[in-house]
Amino acid sequence: MSMSPELAWEPSAERIASSRISAFTAWLAERRGQRFDSYEALWRWSVERQEDFWAAIWEYFAVVAERGYDSVLSNSSMPGVRWFEGARLNFVDQIFRHRELASPAIIFESEAGGRGEISWKELEQQVAAVARTLRELGVKPGDRVVGYLPNIPQTVIAFLGAASIGAIWSVVSPDMGPVSVVDRFRQIEPKVLIGCDGYRFAGKPQDRREVLDSIVSQLPTVESIIWVPHLHAQAALPSTMSTRRVVDWAAACSATGPLQTEALAPDHPLWILYSSGTSGLPKAIVHGHAGMVIPGLVAVAFHSDLGAGDRVLWTSSTSWMVWNAHVGCLLVGATLVLFDGAVTGTGELPDWSVLWRLAEREQVSLFGAGAAFYHACLKAGLAPRELTNLAALRTIASTGSPLSSDGYRWLYGSVKRDVWLNCVSGGTDICGPFIGGLPTLPVYVGEMQCRVLGTAVYAFDEEGRAVTDAVGELVCTRPLPSMPLFFWGDQDNQRYLESYFDTFKGPAGENVWRHGDWLKLIPRPGAVGAVIYGRSDATINRQGIRMGTAELYRAVEAFSEVTDSLVVDLEYLGRESYMALFVVLRPDMILTAELETRLRQSIRTALSPRHVPNDILQVPQVPKTLTGKKLELPIKKLLLGHPLEKVVARDALANPSSLDWYVEFANKRMIGK
Repeated sequence: MSMSPELAWEPSAERIASSRISAFTAWLAERRGQRFDSYEALWRWSVERQEDFWAAIWEYFAVVAERGYDSVLSNSSMPGVRWFEGARLNFVDQIFRHRELASPAIIFESEAGGRGEISWKELEQQVAAVARTLRELGVKPGDRVVGYLPNIPQTVIAFLGAASIGAIWSVVSPDMGPVSVVDRFRQIEPKVLIGCDGYRFAGKPQDRREVLDSIVSQLPTVESIIWVPHLHAQAALPSTMSTRRVVDWAAACSATGPLQTEALAPDHPLWILYSSGTSGLPKAIVHGHAGMVIPGLVAVAFHSDLGAGDRVLWTSSTSWMVWNAHVGCLLVGATLVLFDGAVTGTGELPDWSVLWRLAEREQVSLFGAGAAFYHACLKAGLAPRELTNLAALRTIASTGSPLSSDGYRWLYGSVKRDVWLNCVSGGTDICGPFIGGLPTLPVYVGEMQCRVLGTAVYAFDEEGRAVTDAVGELVCTRPLPSMPLFFWGDQDNQRYLESYFDTFKGPAGENVWRHGDWLKLIPRPGAVGAVIYGRSDATINRQGIRMGTAELYRAVEAFSEVTDSLVVDLEYLGRESYMALFVVLRPDMILTAELETRLRQSIRTALSPRHVPNDILQVPQVPKTLTGKKLELPIKKLLLGHPLEKVVARDALANPSSLDWYVEFANKRMIGK
């Protein structure tokens, strides 16, 4: 049995009574005759009676649809389930059902663009104008529209405009290097690119026109560009753009007329997100309109307790799926608070109070950030409650990586005592949560509160048996509407199947989704709590943005001095993540400070500042299989403290003696012990 948990917070009777999950359970009792004595009982019904649960969600939220569904789901096997067949709907229609709200739709603050607000009606007018412009540029349902944009209102407007006409949206942040951007966008062959000239970060202008020039030159399918002058009002266009049709953002927003949305099949693609394995190009993950609307309502309304008029601040790059989830808060009429800039301010010394002061000024209801942000505030000795008045703040949310127990204590001790801490774990793969919180449950230090409604999440041991109070692989045994429709360009679903379904099978041989996280489920009164212990695969996950190792290798191994390389990203509870890059150099060469500086700069430029390793170390060899594959995951496990004999068989390697250096390195660092 688990030790007695450390209680951090309990909801008041008023908080429980006013919660949206309480309203839903009351509705179920009144309208469906369904009564549950605990959240765990409600969760169990939601996964065991999937058809009843998702039908109830559709009805409860009165989903806007030109045509209702004929069936909730076609079957219960994964993948390939067809959800809400027969329905015709559009993600954007769910948002503009709130067009009459008096509260702002968007509040924004940007180092380059200042502060401002956009009303719901203004947002709808601008979305309608951009949609009309895209149609005039020849964009049809199914065409791809991509953005090279920061976290600014134009990005939200561009996405909604594209989605409204059935175009498929994809976006990356302009701090991402050209290699990573082209690896993503070239796969999906975009027709229109919406790009900006740059952004301002930590008080310094970051002109990205040359980078954008390089990107566009490698995207031959781009016919038109919508140009957003964000950094400089009169920014000159990159030279490549002279060969494409260019429309200025102001002109794109000048069209008049009502918003006309396309009624689409539920599995019509909405957007493409990117997540990487350990080799090859980033996986281009396709999500559908219904798959993002229906589970999105569950996540935002019930598991974030948000409704019309709530103000939501998530600090996020547009390259992170949290940006998409943040935009999803519009589904319930919440106000987006967008921040574009450095969370440490514009001065020479870091100021970690920037976002907390923004939360005070804008009367934010929910403040969300990656766990790394909270850990940084803790280390800086920051006490926001002494600097700000956070009376409006009801919820603090954390995601991206595990929040340590000290992080929990700091938030309750230094930010606000009476606040619901909602720690969330899900992923790009479903653009939503598997594990999350509930405002009607207590918060225990170091634990997430519950499994999200509709998600049949369990921890499996190596034999595929469900375990509790023990660390296992996070699996999902039943389908979800938010699971990817497919990976773009994935022949016969091969990469999709290999990514999630090649490890475990159910009792009848059915597919089981393996997510790639270490999970421990902990029985608590009323619900099953959870602790995530980091990634179980070799994907690089830096501040919530996942990157394939192959992308980094391309940047590093372009150096003539480097003959081979290996990178591992270590995440574990209670410590900062640690990323190490091991390099093999040409004979008789050593890793000098000058070469290390150049390697770091190359990674920063080609990928992003987030993906610069903590340490670069010279090694004699990179361990490889007999077929030449780098041993990323076994070395990662070794450095996390697993015994060598448990992670790799020497006789399966082409160069077994290469392991000796890593064993010695692991023993020296005592990682994970």
